[in-house]
Amino acid sequence: MTTTSPAPIELVEVAPRDGFQSIADPLPTERKIEVIQALLDAGIRRMEIGSFVSPRAIPQMADTGELIRAFAHRRDVRFSALVPNLKGAELALEHDVSELVYVVSVSEAHNRNNVRQSVDESLAAFARVVEAVRAKGNTALRLDLGTSFDCPFDGRVDWRRVDEVLTKALAITGELPVEVALCDTTGRATPFQVAAHFTELTERHRSPALSWAFHGHDTFGMGVANALFAARHGATALDAACAGLGGCPFAPGATGNTASEDLVYALQGGGMAGDIDLGALLHAADLIAALPGGKTESHLRRVPREGLAGADAGA
Repeated sequence: MTTTSPAPIELVEVAPRDGFQSIADPLPTERKIEVIQALLDAGIRRMEIGSFVSPRAIPQMADTGELIRAFAHRRDVRFSALVPNLKGAELALEHDVSELVYVVSVSEAHNRNNVRQSVDESLAAFARVVEAVRAKGNTALRLDLGTSFDCPFDGRVDWRRVDEVLTKALAITGELPVEVALCDTTGRATPFQVAAHFTELTERHRSPALSWAFHGHDTFGMGVANALFAARHGATALDAACAGLGGCPFAPGATGNTASEDLVYALQGGGMAGDIDLGALLHAADLIAALPGGKTESHLRRVPREGLAGADAGA
């Protein structure tokens, strides 16, 4: 039997944005810097460090600019920031962030509930962000397609609906390189649905300017499995949050983002985790779990550390 070497996978650490955002009371900037430094020490090289949104809407993100400045010397790390509109994009570009992340839900009901806009209105705003990126240059662009698998209002989402919105978005980006992330907003996706969506969409949209990512939640315990199926079917970047920090507000008992340490352990079994130090990542997870007001969930943090030290993840 012949085997092929696994494709390299980039882990995108989203705890400093998607995770911290779930904590109601603003954390001291110094505590955030401590956590981010621990994540970098573990070998994280892609990170969603914050978002440029109204501090009135999300006070936790008010110090995103300070965080970017604190790590401006780390040119070896691809820092991204979520932007909801042109104003946010302009602020991010002023801070020389490496990558802009724009989010639009493919579900009309969810997009209207989330950002008070129709999908087409959000795409029109995306066009203005794209023009700002083109004008600036040297900034990567990512488009997160929320509710790509399930909507809390409308239920299961067909891949054809994702394709409809993605086709409109790619008409806007043209030849500009863009990473498209299919997002399992509620955590209800199954591995087979993830595989079907990625298979259909990657076959329909083949372009050297296009790369693929997956953002999942572990609400139904499918986080790691969904991420691995996404990687098997075209995703080259996988989002996760150290310690599983975060939470999905649309499902009772939601456990939030897929834990980075759980995903790294699985990826190490296939030689796909790069140079991430699992022990150092667990140290970062401990720091995150100690944050006041955070909701965390991680399988590996429950395993005795001596048991992990003796485990052979590559076996």
